[in-house]
Amino acid sequence: MNQPLSFPGFDPVALDLGFIVIRWYALAFIGGLLAGWGYILWLLRRPPATMTGQQVGDFFSWAIVGVIVGGRLGFVGFYQPGYFLENPLQIFAVWNGGMSFHGGLLGVVAAIYFYARRHDINVLSLADLVGAAAPIGLFLGRLANFINGELYGRATDVPWAFVFPNGGDVGRHPSQLYEAGLEGLLLFVILFALARFAGGRDWPGLITGIFLLGYGAARSFVELFRQPDLYVGDGGFLTGGITMGQLLSAPIMIAGAAFIVYAFRHERLDHKSPRAGRPAGSRKR
Repeated sequence: MNQPLSFPGFDPVALDLGFIVIRWYALAFIGGLLAGWGYILWLLRRPPATMTGQQVGDFFSWAIVGVIVGGRLGFVGFYQPGYFLENPLQIFAVWNGGMSFHGGLLGVVAAIYFYARRHDINVLSLADLVGAAAPIGLFLGRLANFINGELYGRATDVPWAFVFPNGGDVGRHPSQLYEAGLEGLLLFVILFALARFAGGRDWPGLITGIFLLGYGAARSFVELFRQPDLYVGDGGFLTGGITMGQLLSAPIMIAGAAFIVYAFRHERLDHKSPRAGRPAGSRKR
C-alpha cells in the first residue's frame, strides 16, 4: 500500500494586512475575471467583430453579479434547501462559503442574454466569447480549492494521494487538480484551437456548445473521484449512486450538444458582409 503524500499546508490567506485579508480564492476569482477580459479582447482583434472593447468591459460588471448571485442561489437551492429554509438569513452569509458552479453558470447565462438583448449584440456570439474564456477562471478556481484543502477526493491508495487537513488521516484523490486539468487547462486548449485556428467563432453557438459539453463531461468524470457532499442525498449519493454534480451536469451536456447541432445547421458568418463587423453580428438570436 502506498504512503499518501502530506498536504503542503498552504495558508488560505494570501495577504493579511490587518485591516484587510485577501484569500487565494478571492485572487483566483479576480485573476480569472481579468485574464478572461483580456483574452476576450484579444479574440476580438480578429473577425468577427461582434462587440466593442467598451462593451466587453461593461458586460463583465453584469457577469460578476451573475456569478455571485447565481452561484449562491444555486448552492442554496441545489445543495441545502432545507437548511436555508429554516435559516433564511444565512443565505446572505457568503463569507461562510457555499457557491455552486452550476448556479453561477445560470447567472452568467442570464447576464449574457439580457446584456446582449439590451445592446443589440448577437447573443450566441457573446456566449461563445464567454465560453472560450471561462476555462481560465475554472483553472484558477480549482487551484484555489486545492490550496484551501477543500472539495477533496475520495479515499484512495494511488501514489499521488494526499492527506487533506479536513479529510481524516487517509489518502485522498486531489480531485481539485483533476478538475483544474480537465475543466480548465484541457478545455481551454481545445477552445483556443477552435477559436484561433478553426474559425469556431464563425458559427455562433459552436464554442458555447463545446464548452458546455466539455465541462459537463469533465465534471461528471471527476465526480467519480471527488468526495460527494455528505449533506446531499444518502451520504452524498442520489438515486442510482450518482452525485449532485453529475445530475446537474447532465442537462448542461444536453444543452451543449443542442448548441453544436444548432450552430452547424445555420449559415456561417460572412466577414465580408457590411453587417459582419457590426456589434450585433450578422444574425441575432
